[in-house]
Amino acid sequence: MKKIWSLLKRVGLNGFLLGLFGAIALGYLFPEWGAASSPVPWKPIINVGIALVFFFYGVKLDPNQLRQGLSNWKLHLLIQLTTFLLFPLLVFLGLQLIPSIKQDFVLGISYLSALPSTVSASVVMVSIARGNIPAAIFNASISSLIGVVVTPLWMDVLGEASLGVEVDFLPTLLELTYKVILPVCLGIFLHKWLFPKIHKHLQRL
Repeated sequence: MKKIWSLLKRVGLNGFLLGLFGAIALGYLFPEWGAASSPVPWKPIINVGIALVFFFYGVKLDPNQLRQGLSNWKLHLLIQLTTFLLFPLLVFLGLQLIPSIKQDFVLGISYLSALPSTVSASVVMVSIARGNIPAAIFNASISSLIGVVVTPLWMDVLGEASLGVEVDFLPTLLELTYKVILPVCLGIFLHKWLFPKIHKHLQRL
């Protein structure tokens, strides 16, 4: 078993990625488990899980490192331009080269290309790669806010369809605040007291 796990790590597969694949397989085999009518209250469980993830990221962050990370405006600009300009343009150009694609697929892939990055996956991936976590948190959070306006605008520009979705900026901002920003801030505030006690277990956490 150790040899198999070592081989998986060598090719870039880890517990997080395998868990994602497992979740996709479960969703395909048992879609009713995740339906709105499911007896399991998934939404509050997921919200608590996301808040805990970002709380521990906050505990891990040194406030001085956070300040240094957020001052790198060139990095933030590059990430946001890649997310909201490069990806949509690449997909748009690619779709022009394959005119026989079904219209529903064109709409779906165009929509995916214009979406912001997901907060939890972005930060977890950067953490696994031992990258700049403060920059990941900042960019993933700000891209979610930008996407509230930019994604519907992109869909209109791409001319595939008018989604007819009202831009509810305030609810999105409030949801992002209590699920991401507040837990991170609380973790940073408690860094001084909690980090010395749990730093040996942070990798497992």
